[in-house]
Amino acid sequence: MTQLQNPTPLAAPDQADKSLAPLPKGGNSAADQVKVTAVTHWTDKLFSFQTNRPPSFRFQSGEFAMIGLADNDGKAITRAYSIASPHWDDYLEFYSIIVPDGPLTSRLRHIQIGDDIILRPKTTGTLNLARLRDGKRLYLLATGTGFAPFASLIRDPETYERFDEVILVHGCRTIAELGYSQKIVADSRAHPLIGEMVTAQLHYVPSVTRENFTQTGRITTLLADGKLASSLSLPPLDADFDRIMICGSIGLNQDIAAQLLAKNFQEGNLSSPGDYVIERAFVGDGI
Repeated sequence: MTQLQNPTPLAAPDQADKSLAPLPKGGNSAADQVKVTAVTHWTDKLFSFQTNRPPSFRFQSGEFAMIGLADNDGKAITRAYSIASPHWDDYLEFYSIIVPDGPLTSRLRHIQIGDDIILRPKTTGTLNLARLRDGKRLYLLATGTGFAPFASLIRDPETYERFDEVILVHGCRTIAELGYSQKIVADSRAHPLIGEMVTAQLHYVPSVTRENFTQTGRITTLLADGKLASSLSLPPLDADFDRIMICGSIGLNQDIAAQLLAKNFQEGNLSSPGDYVIERAFVGDGI
């Protein structure tokens, strides 16, 4: 892990949506730019970074924003990145995978403290607490950099006010890829504002698929065979009490949604809150 600066409680990033638009004459406006204040490389393919937060920038936990860099022709290459920092903090954090030939991440991987990043002011996303009915337990299911929006949600006091227990499951291939989520959870438990709630109500379940670890297996399997709930001494999933947020690959999202629909869970939206929601802005291979 290469650390250019000790960052304040880490942040996270991604999902997909691809846009390539020319910068306005004279370059990108100052209102659309933020400066990098910290960078941490967790593996050779994963890194997180922080930026300053413009005073007017507002978002809800779980949302994403369009961020990017200018290419050699001066065009803005932007992608949707989940905001990993909590909505109440004074910095922004993002978590990214590196695609060597990706139009954005091949450049973003080289950012340093003091560099400018394009930040569009509009935020959106489906991983919003307002899209869920009240319940007893909230399951946050993520693979890879899909953990990013949950890094924000597990540091939001509203999450713990609405649910008695929060179960965060982060699936990766290797133990090293869990580094970011392990750091976020540890920092959250020690935080003076939210630490007591996090310690009392958050269950953190990291799992890997390619190495020996305390928990192994794919999230879909852990859900289907009931191993996840039983390992935490929780009852089987029940649409009357459990709410689910999902953020991962298209395949993961579809497989878990199929399991939930078979158990009579209903997908939620802003006009009709439901039992589960899925982040549909998926980060593809070309980022």
